[in-house]
Amino acid sequence: MTNKVILASSSGIRLKILKDNDFEVLQERPGIDEEEIKNALIQSNATCLQIAKNLAELKANRISSKFPSEVVIGADQVMELNGKNYSKPKDKKEAKEILNLLNNNKHFLHSAVCVSRGGSMISNFHESCKLKVKNLSKKDIDEYIERLDLEKMLKYGVYQIEAGGLELFEEIHDDMEAIMGLPMKQLKPYLQNLK
Repeated sequence: MTNKVILASSSGIRLKILKDNDFEVLQERPGIDEEEIKNALIQSNATCLQIAKNLAELKANRISSKFPSEVVIGADQVMELNGKNYSKPKDKKEAKEILNLLNNNKHFLHSAVCVSRGGSMISNFHESCKLKVKNLSKKDIDEYIERLDLEKMLKYGVYQIEAGGLELFEEIHDDMEAIMGLPMKQLKPYLQNLK
């Protein structure tokens, strides 16, 4: 069983999920320009899920090459509405635009994770979670955006399930840990059986 991992991410939420699942975690920043890579993948007609998987693998392999004997986890999450990828908003104005698009609509949150050792991927998993935002009034949206913590929004996106964002949703399907950033239902058993 592997219970000691390196997380190739600066995400506090992913760190908490791993620790809550009894993993001993060292955290390392992968140091990649995610937006540049995402834009290149979009130009080559990659799907939203392919973008998430590619970024997760790149992060994991980057850190794994520095710690070749360790088990490294890279993760990424991409929000998809009507086949289009939506990145984290750069400011509250953009957050409001995204929330207006999501309003009363179903969308997907693709959570991908890559496990690497020796500088290359040994396994990967993903979960595509379907969510539906309530039919929010203009006032609901304005009040939510006003309350948004700008620093958290830049890290975690327009809705923060872990920080009050649950109120936005009419339907949430699938695993909450996957929605927050790590598909643990698949990852945990794999790590527990990894020699």
